[in-house]
Amino acid sequence: MGNKVLLAMSGGVDSSVCAQLLIDQGYEVIGVFMRTGVHGTEDARAERKKGCCSALDAGDARRVADKFDIPFYALDFEAEFGKIMDYFAHEYLSGRTPNPCIVCNNWLKFGQLWSYGEMLGVDHIATGHYAKIVHGTDGAELHRAVDPDKDQSYVLHGLKRKILEKIMFPLGDMKKEQVRELAFAANLSVADKPDSVEICFVPDGDHAKMIKQRMPDLNRPGMIVDEAGKSLATHDGIERFTIGQRKGLGFATGQRKYVLKIVAEENKVVVGEMEGLLAKGLKSTGVNWQANIPMNVQINCQAQIRYRHKAAPAKVIRLSEEAAEVEFETSQSAVTPGQAVVFYDGNRVLGGGWIDEAL
Repeated sequence: MGNKVLLAMSGGVDSSVCAQLLIDQGYEVIGVFMRTGVHGTEDARAERKKGCCSALDAGDARRVADKFDIPFYALDFEAEFGKIMDYFAHEYLSGRTPNPCIVCNNWLKFGQLWSYGEMLGVDHIATGHYAKIVHGTDGAELHRAVDPDKDQSYVLHGLKRKILEKIMFPLGDMKKEQVRELAFAANLSVADKPDSVEICFVPDGDHAKMIKQRMPDLNRPGMIVDEAGKSLATHDGIERFTIGQRKGLGFATGQRKYVLKIVAEENKVVVGEMEGLLAKGLKSTGVNWQANIPMNVQINCQAQIRYRHKAAPAKVIRLSEEAAEVEFETSQSAVTPGQAVVFYDGNRVLGGGWIDEAL
């Protein structure tokens, strides 16, 4: 097994500690920072709390690389990242709720970046994600991380099986507290840097404003209605809503109302009672299988429908190469088109795809 590793360095504590761990294990590490065109705020301290892919983060990553005396490159992915931002905007304007981190992982970090690594002749690509690669009898498998609060296997389900053998997640067996301790012990400048908590290209958290600025001609007002079709209020764009949303509906009501459905072709948002959010199953498209799942055979698994959702017992049928249907053991709330559903067998990721519709 070769020992040259391309390490994606974000300027955060996780990828910085990965550099130390890999070097300690005898690997030849090459650090790479992905420039996305995301620009920071004037308040560096505020930006530090958002923390991902900005100029400040690039500087942090370079300082860590210099400390470890490893090669470091900052690559320009601004054009490619613009396509992810367009996907994000189009999904919201289509009445769906996107997950740009999944697309970034699939296409950029383990797609474009891996292609760059191959040109450099590296043997592996490593990141600071909290997940595990387990080598089983059928090859490499993607598993949940040891730390359940930090596990990111959900957003990594789209990785192709053929490159799992090349991937390294040095933090998969560690708790976050251990990572911090290692960073402080190594006197890393990012040891106390907070985790990034926002979408990196929406640092202020206002995704609707970002969409309006990026695609001003596609923003249209519409109506908020109840399940019977009665008009309750107007809205200035469906991009402000997601399934299950309760706050920020823009009108007062005597009882709690939740977004049940978004009808993009009519610019209509349907609201109702919490019970209306329950779904017994879903249909998924764009499924990436990481296990040998037979066609048209129902299998038992656990299905996770959001990043912070606790995977629920379910039955899954593989309908075609990239389609599946899920039946939950117990109805689940706020099954949201545009989000991902990921299938688990215990800690192992069997596959996952995009939620197309709730059933």
